[in-house]
Amino acid sequence: MSVRVGEPAPDFALRGTQSDDPVRLSAFKGRQNVVLLFFPLAWTSVCSQEMCSIRDSYSEYGRLNAQVLGISVDSPFALKAWSKEEGFPFPLLSDFNRDVSSSYGALYENLMGLRGVAKRAAFVIDRDGVVRHSQVLDKASDLPDFTAVQRVLAEIA
Repeated sequence: MSVRVGEPAPDFALRGTQSDDPVRLSAFKGRQNVVLLFFPLAWTSVCSQEMCSIRDSYSEYGRLNAQVLGISVDSPFALKAWSKEEGFPFPLLSDFNRDVSSSYGALYENLMGLRGVAKRAAFVIDRDGVVRHSQVLDKASDLPDFTAVQRVLAEIA
């Protein structure tokens, strides 16, 4: 089951692409809003479309006082290579053990014969650590409603 709007966001610490130190959600508390974007797999067409669109509009998220964090079950090494190739200015985080995807209700039991792949999902978490927007998609080919994400960010900026 997905976390619900109005609930505290589950904290986590995951290895990312921009540092050897784990990225902790709680590190943003009191400072910045966070957009969590779960995605199935690096280098796939829809995931590339999604992350590249965020890269291309990243300044808008900064203007809205939001840190974007991408999360998948890919290894940190694969994510680092993909991030470098595509020039993503935001961290991609490896949920290789699938704990965070599971706690957010964003994990497929079976996606085209693959077990334990992150669902495409978007969460907005405010500076107090509360979920303000939640969208977990069942179809991996669908993209989150980024207009809704930005609208919520504008309301809480």
